[in-house]
Amino acid sequence: MKSSGIFAIAVFLLITFSIQGQTPKDSLDIKQVALDYIESQHNVKPEQFERAAHPRMVKRTFWTDKKTGKEYLRETFTDAMILLAETYNRDGDQFPENPKKEVIILDIYDKTASVKLVADDWIDYMHIVKLNEKWQLVNVLWQFNDSGNH
Repeated sequence: MKSSGIFAIAVFLLITFSIQGQTPKDSLDIKQVALDYIESQHNVKPEQFERAAHPRMVKRTFWTDKKTGKEYLRETFTDAMILLAETYNRDGDQFPENPKKEVIILDIYDKTASVKLVADDWIDYMHIVKLNEKWQLVNVLWQFNDSGNH
């Protein structure tokens, strides 16, 4: 490829990324939101969850009615997740000694990001938004690794 072609591609990429406004700090902040989400439960720190989540965050999964066998959508909101972070692992027995927490940023575009969190027994897909210069969790769709547990 001629040097002019390489230059044109470099300019295109530079313009594309500057328009989107992504920075290495954005990537770190987005990852931290996902870590605060899961570590708030590991460490029994509801304030860590509050730091990560928008007050109107919604977390969803599918669930199965044990009597009818029908699946339905189950929702949880920020206030319930704060309570969960405060109580779920209070005795320190809900997670392994070194819990799995792999954060994969799937996409960042301007002020929105999609993230996959791989934890011990489940997967979370997250939408994170940048509002007033702060990245916050707004949507979570999750499932157990074994969907029969739902």
